[in-house]
This record gives sequence, structure tokens and C-alpha cells, in this order.
Amino acid sequence: MRDEDTARDHVTSLERGLSVMEILAANAAGLTLTETAEKAGLTRAGARRFLLTLVATGYAVQSGRNFSLSPRLLTQARIWLHGVPLWTFAEPFMKETAAKLHESCSAATLSGEDMVYVARVPGPRIIGVDLQVGARLPAFCTAMGRVLLSGLTEAELEAFLARAAIVQRTPKTVTDRAKLAEIVGKVRTDGHAIVDEELEIGLRSIAVPLRDRSGAIVAAINISTQSTRHTPAEMEAEILPLLREMAARISDFFVVQ
Repeated sequence: MRDEDTARDHVTSLERGLSVMEILAANAAGLTLTETAEKAGLTRAGARRFLLTLVATGYAVQSGRNFSLSPRLLTQARIWLHGVPLWTFAEPFMKETAAKLHESCSAATLSGEDMVYVARVPGPRIIGVDLQVGARLPAFCTAMGRVLLSGLTEAELEAFLARAAIVQRTPKTVTDRAKLAEIVGKVRTDGHAIVDEELEIGLRSIAVPLRDRSGAIVAAINISTQSTRHTPAEMEAEILPLLREMAARISDFFVVQ
């Protein structure tokens, strides 16, 4: 019964009209009526009706014999993009990368002295730190936090380190403020950060920035792993390229918004 309902509600003419839009989208220079009909598998009369309807509604323009899409479709896409949270787009990329590496993947933004998780794909292995969206961790001793701090100016970073509560989390935690400034400076140069058991013994993390259209760092994204699974060198060689690729794909959405 459900299949019958679906078939009854299916609007074939709308499907064909959308197909014509997709064909025009794939041919930015435009197509003639005959070319459109051939590519869409329609008669000339059928293709003509769809094309003229698109022109009449402002979704296509006609120049001589050629038809092409107008900017109106892009405008509608931008309106939709502005209404959907970025992390709705980011999570599929995060899940894909986490599945490839069999590790957890997270994204965070800077809030005061902390980094705050805005998206997270848990890995199959349990670590001691229980993290969910909205969780906060000190920025100074986390990979994502240091990436976010690398987006600050020298004056802003100096002010941050002067007021931040620098607390020893493990025997490996760097607490010297001058040393932390040096580490963040290297992160700024390298474009990534690795934190080796400074937050929790047995936990290593590598992070890269997400940038907006101006190039400013607006978020950070990471892969976390157990220290028994990857050395820092292995993380740079095996994880960093995938992490950078994922960040570039996600950053594209920052650019279009």
C-alpha cells in the first residue's frame, strides 16, 4: 500500500523539470533546445515547455538559441545554507575520516580560556575523558585549543596566557607560559598541533584549523588516539594528510556562507 501511495504522489513532470535543471547546471555555457531534449531524453516540445517555464520563473535565461541557468538558483542555495548549521555539513566528513582511521574525530571553537566541542564522532575505543558536544576543556593543553590560540594575535595570546589558569593535568603538561607561547607560535607556522599525553596519560591528539573566507581560524578539528596505537611521528605521517583533506572540505562551507 505504501508503494502505491508513493507512486500516486510522485510528480513525474517535476522530476523531469529538475532533470533539465541538472543538465543546464552541468553545462554552464548553455544548451540549445535540441541539445537539452537529447540529453534529457525528451521530445523537443517537452523540453521547450520545461525550458520556457524555467525562464518564466527566473531560474533560466535565454540568449538567442541558448538556454542557461540564472543566478537565482544560487541565491536560493545560499538562503538554505544560511539556515542550516555548519556542523550538519561537517559531520558526514568527520564520520568518513573517523571510520577510515578507527579513531574519534571532534571539532571545537574557542570560548574564554576553554575550547568547546561543537561536533564529535566517537571512536570505537574508550578513553578516560568523557566528551560530548558542549563539553569544555582547557585550551592551553589541548591540540584543538592550541590551534585556536594560534589564530590570536601576539598581543591577544600574551593576554590569554597571562590570565589563563595553567594547571598541571599530567606529568607531561606544559605549564611554563613562555614555553606555551613558543609552542603556539610553532603551531601557527606548522598549521597543526599535536598534544602528547598533556591532557590525559595515554591520550594523543592532532588538530588542524578550519578557516573562513578571510583566512581567519574559526574552529579546529582533531583526531584523538591512544598512545599505544600511534606515535606522534606516525600521526603526522598517517593522520595529518587525511585531517587536512577533511578540514579543507569542511572549510569550503565556511567560504560559501
